[in-house]
Amino acid sequence: MLGKLLKHGELTVIGPDGKAQRYGAPDPELNPVTIRLMDRRTMLDLVRDPTVGAVEAWMDDRLRLEQGEIIDLTLMVRRNLRWEDRNRSSNFLRGSGRFRQWLNTHNQRSKARKNVAHHYDVGNDVYSLFLDSDMQYSCGYFTDPSNSLEQAQLDKKAHIAAKLHLQPGQRVLDIGCGWGGMALYLHRVADVDVLGVTLSTEQLALARQRAEEAGVADRVKFELIDYRDVTGEFDRIVSVGMFEHIGTSYYPAFFRKVRELLKPDGMALIHTIGRMGAPGSTDHFMQKYIFPGGYVPALSEVMKASEPERLIMSDCEILRLHYMYTLRAWYDRFTAHHEEIVRLRGERFYRLYAFYLAGAMTMFSDGGMVNYQLQFMRNRWAAPITRDYMMETEQRLRALDAEQESPLRQAVHA
Repeated sequence: MLGKLLKHGELTVIGPDGKAQRYGAPDPELNPVTIRLMDRRTMLDLVRDPTVGAVEAWMDDRLRLEQGEIIDLTLMVRRNLRWEDRNRSSNFLRGSGRFRQWLNTHNQRSKARKNVAHHYDVGNDVYSLFLDSDMQYSCGYFTDPSNSLEQAQLDKKAHIAAKLHLQPGQRVLDIGCGWGGMALYLHRVADVDVLGVTLSTEQLALARQRAEEAGVADRVKFELIDYRDVTGEFDRIVSVGMFEHIGTSYYPAFFRKVRELLKPDGMALIHTIGRMGAPGSTDHFMQKYIFPGGYVPALSEVMKASEPERLIMSDCEILRLHYMYTLRAWYDRFTAHHEEIVRLRGERFYRLYAFYLAGAMTMFSDGGMVNYQLQFMRNRWAAPITRDYMMETEQRLRALDAEQESPLRQAVHA
């Protein structure tokens, strides 16, 4: 299996009997990796389910890295399976895979809340160790790959705010508001009122705390509520990193709700991880350990679901490499806090999340994942007829140099 797979990079595998086998060839872009398999069960697990088998063996210390880091191993495997280099494949899932995908992502209200808690209620103390100071847990916007994570996340907020074409006094709904950073930013730079909704109790508590500390709790509010239960009318809707948790069977309901909540001249901006090419399925590892109920959509799936609601996709931007830089920064910060994370959650948790961040990064460097920023309108006259307004607003927001020292870390550890 490895002999056929590995053409780029040097991998040495030491088996339970102590014998070493070498695969691949030197590659200046890939660090050599040596792994030791501690028993024959590990070998069987790797053949049966390579991703889950590898991470479970690494968590159990049955797979040991004797040279290189986990990110070097995941990058080597993914580089040899680069999306652009694969043979053309079928556009349709097989019947059993399609049913399994539907079953895993059929996220009714009770299941959706449980799925969110599985990942986002891990603990603010952990997330604060590797996210930026504003706790943005989504793709940053790197105007320069050498920019800091903090700058990239600030630029991401300016990029999205510019596309929303905000006016003072407007009412904005933030679906999947996280720890409140986007909502607070939009209020600060555009003088709008924001309602942020989440299903995470950990995120809700900190978001409300931040609004209180900023003295804007009367205009930036946060609620623990499913987006399907939101009522009222909004001038703008923004959703960053939440669409991946909806589940394909609920895409039509999502866009039906967006249309229902938007005023006739309203606008929505959906920021989501997306897959290049045709629809697919969520891999076993992510479904089991990281994002149960999650699915990354193909653009065709988004379009199909939005079209019946007569929502106009008025702008579409594809961010190809920005999440690669974001995830690399998260991985480096996460691994730099190894001892503290082990103290908080244990070695198995540390290894699980290190593998998740490393593997996710390679999905954007060599796999089939990108980010979509999709602007929808109910009325074709809702924004100027050229994109100049986006660029002009974004330049103005950056010129404000609004980055401030966040009290978030002190709040998290208080």
